[in-house]
Amino acid sequence: MARVRVDEELCTGHGRCYALAPTVYDADDTGHCLVPKPEVPDALLEQAKLGESSCPEGAITVEE
Repeated sequence: MARVRVDEELCTGHGRCYALAPTVYDADDTGHCLVPKPEVPDALLEQAKLGESSCPEGAITVEE
């Protein structure tokens, strides 16, 4: 199981993470990234990594 973290100070709300991996990422009222369940099962690891790699600010970290 992996853990997903979002640096709220770096996130500017591009929305790529939740557009590409909506089962892992969500958005708050202003469009900034939220991770409703930070503990991500192995079955969703690739989606979590896709969100991480698509973030232009590097605000997302996936720790395996």
